[in-house]
Amino acid sequence: MNRRLQRSLLLLCTLPCISGAGQAAPSLRVFYTGHSFHMFVPARVAQMAKTAGLKEYQLAGTQGIGGSRVQQHWDYPIEKNQAKKILEKGGADIFTMAPNIKMPDEGIDLFAELGLKHNPKMRFLVQASWVPGDYLDKRVANNNQRDSTDLQKLRADQEKWRGQIEAHAKTINDKTGRTAVFVVPAGDAVVKLRELIAAGKVPGLSKQSELFTDTIGHGKAPVLVLVSYCNYACITGRSPVGLKLEEKGISPELNALLQQIAWDTVSAYAMSGVKAAK
Repeated sequence: MNRRLQRSLLLLCTLPCISGAGQAAPSLRVFYTGHSFHMFVPARVAQMAKTAGLKEYQLAGTQGIGGSRVQQHWDYPIEKNQAKKILEKGGADIFTMAPNIKMPDEGIDLFAELGLKHNPKMRFLVQASWVPGDYLDKRVANNNQRDSTDLQKLRADQEKWRGQIEAHAKTINDKTGRTAVFVVPAGDAVVKLRELIAAGKVPGLSKQSELFTDTIGHGKAPVLVLVSYCNYACITGRSPVGLKLEEKGISPELNALLQQIAWDTVSAYAMSGVKAAK
């Protein structure tokens, strides 16, 4: 090996690590807003990022309002509105939102406009949650009714709800001139889990009602972990498969299944923003 080649190899070894795209690993300062179907996510994603060794991940803050639409976060009193403050100082790279059933939700537009004004490279993740009470036109009368739910209608209503969010996101992206708003298909992953339970293919779970605490549909541990994995994948662009997680009530076998459901759902969905998506 000649000296020139030796010097070239030594120089390559001392260069900082860069991503496959030829750019430094992006900063992942994440600010979360939302309601009770979303605000369990920050703590779990932080744990996942730590387990994965993602030093670029940083919790920029949270703002939770029970049962809220995104517009309510925008209208929150300015002295308490940490969401607006973080965007005004360009302190976040990713900003999450979780609309409630009523769409369109102008709060999504307003936060995207404010964030991009101060950080043009920002990403906005809008969680398409599972439909409260299962259906758009009615709700289950009690949690036990979920064990005999119409799975075809469940999926159809979920797709209709997600479609409303998609349409709104596309309108904002068209106005912005680039894709800045993405959708987290969390509800689709929850429906998939329910379909697998009904088919007897989920370790430790035999009833769909075991996933929820009430008629509205607040989730128990499997739902919370699954939805957090979906958000982790959309935030980081990485698969959660193989991550170790300490969560009461989640066996290693169930954890592996939840990881796979989350990754399969996110990576197959174009509006997730994950590069593996088609």
